[in-house]
Order: sequence, then structure tokens, then C-alpha cells
Amino acid sequence: MSKFSGFEVNKKRKLTSEVDSEQSKPWVEKYRPKKLDDVAAQDHAVTVLKKTLESANLPHMLFYGPPGTGKTSTILALTKELFGPQLVKSRVLELNASDERGISIVREKVKNFARLTVSKPTNEDLENYPCPPYKIIILDEADSMTADAQSALRRTMETYSSVTRFCLICNYITRIIDPLASRCSKFRFKSLDSSNALDRLKYVAEQESVTYEDGSLEKILDISSGDLRRAITLLQSASKLSTYNDDQKITPAQLEELAGIVPSNILNEIVTKVANKDVNDIVQYVNEFCKDGWSGASVINQLHDYYITNDSFTTDFKNKVSLILLDTDSKLTNGTNERIQLLNLLIKISQV
Repeated sequence: MSKFSGFEVNKKRKLTSEVDSEQSKPWVEKYRPKKLDDVAAQDHAVTVLKKTLESANLPHMLFYGPPGTGKTSTILALTKELFGPQLVKSRVLELNASDERGISIVREKVKNFARLTVSKPTNEDLENYPCPPYKIIILDEADSMTADAQSALRRTMETYSSVTRFCLICNYITRIIDPLASRCSKFRFKSLDSSNALDRLKYVAEQESVTYEDGSLEKILDISSGDLRRAITLLQSASKLSTYNDDQKITPAQLEELAGIVPSNILNEIVTKVANKDVNDIVQYVNEFCKDGWSGASVINQLHDYYITNDSFTTDFKNKVSLILLDTDSKLTNGTNERIQLLNLLIKISQV
């Protein structure tokens, strides 16, 4: 028996497991941009970063903007184009908010990686990728770092700038201390507009052979409010649920239920109860409403859209309702009882 007899079987098994792994990935990861050209709607950032690719002379960077707009995907795609799939493992350190990032981590883990000498690329990597002589440290959700940790990072950035570049990613740039922000080239990531996000959703649906009714993708974008990550995750959840439908198509009603959006007929009932100003009726309705498991936060958002964008209400009425909604939202965020706050909200609005 040949000593290579089991080799083909093992090779086939390995290839099969790789295919299965790709299929079992969440769609958000599966369709994450692999190169800068795949990043949607962030034309300014992509154009500037492509220019830096040509010279391979990268500054420290600060990416900021709403969640799900492609900040992490952009820097990961950039590192792959700079170093290639093999070299990126030794040249890139990514720390997320799930990691502890107090001052000790900056002084130890970040500093130790920053001071390491740059690993040498192979001839094959040099032929296909720029492979500049520096490493990249990605600090995702940097706005959750303590002020002390950010202060400690300033000195590290200056000391090791010859061999290390930093990319800070955050949702709120105001939470990054000024001395740190001034050392970085800033890139603002805006919420995706409907056309860009719709094209991406259509592409994902086509690749996964998902069928949907007219208006379903638009409904997903409306629910996700410019967050493409949330939109793709909702599409994946809906595709699993749609297998129980007779025609196996995703419907807008299903999407509302999946996202916890209160249906328009129930919202109309709430508005009618408030307009009738019957406190006992409101109390009874809220008790039944909460038993059905609807989200109080979702009700607040939808009532805000209904009252504030409705031209039939006076400016004075809108101002008073806005303050009531703001107060209730703040209390819910702080963890108060949802049923009591919803009851308080509706009774207060009925008395305006």
C-alpha cells in the first residue's frame, strides 16, 4: 500500500470543510468588502485611500460615523490590499471594544506590538502587493477607551511612527481627545443612501437566491436607517423565516414583525385612544399591549414620526409632545419599567 494512499481523501475532506465554513458564515461576514472598490457609498474616503495605496505612505487615521457604514470593513480591505492575505497576519493588530482597553493594555499589548521590527515579505508578496515597511494597529470603537488610555496612546503613536501606523475607529469623534484626533487624518463615514444600500441588498439576495415581494428590500432599509450591517442581518433572518411561507417570499409584514416594529393598524389604535382622552381605556389598552410583547422604545420612535411630521398638529403641540417623548425615552434607556413609562407617556400626551 502506498504511503500517499490517504492523501487524496484528506485533501478532499479539507476542501469540503472550507466550503462548508464559507456557507455557514453570517452574511454580514460573508459579504464584507474584500477590497476598497467593494465599499459602498463612501466615495471620498475610498478615493483618498486609493491614492495612499499608490504611494504606500499611510498617515495615522481616524474613521468616524454611524454604525454599519463600513468603517471597519474599509480598513480591513485596505490592509489586505497593502499586505496580502499572508503578511496581514503578522503586520496587523486589531483590538475591539470587547477587549479590555485601559491604560495597561496601551502600555503593554499595543506598545509591544508597535515596537516590534517589521517582518520581511516574501518575493511573491512583493510582486503582488505594495508591502510598505510598517505595521498597522486598528483600535475599533476607540471612543470607549478611557481618557488615560487615550493620553498614553499619544506618546506611543509618536515614538513608533516610523514602523507603526494607527487607525482609530469610533462612532462619536467628540469622545476622542483633541491631542489624539489632531495626530490623525480624519475620514467621515456617512449613513448609506437608499440607492447604494439597495444595490448591495439586491446583490446579496441574488447571490443567496432569496425571493421577496415588491417593497420588501425598501422596507428593510427603512427599518435599518442607513445601517447596512443591520439591513443584511435582517435580510438573512427574513430569508430563514420565508421558507415557511407558501410561495417562500419575504413579505413587508414579516419584516416588521422580525424587527419588532409596531404594525400601523396598532399604532393607529394607540393614537385613537390618546385622542379620546379616556384614562381608563388607555390603562386597559396598555396592559394588553405589553402582554403582546411589543417594544416600548419602538412605540416612542413611531409616535415621534407620527406626531412631529404630521402637519395637522400645531407647533406648540409638537414641542410639548417632543419633550414628553424625550423624557420617556431617557427613562427607558436608564432601565425603568416599560409598562409604567408607556402608560405615563400616553396619558401625558392625551392631556396636552
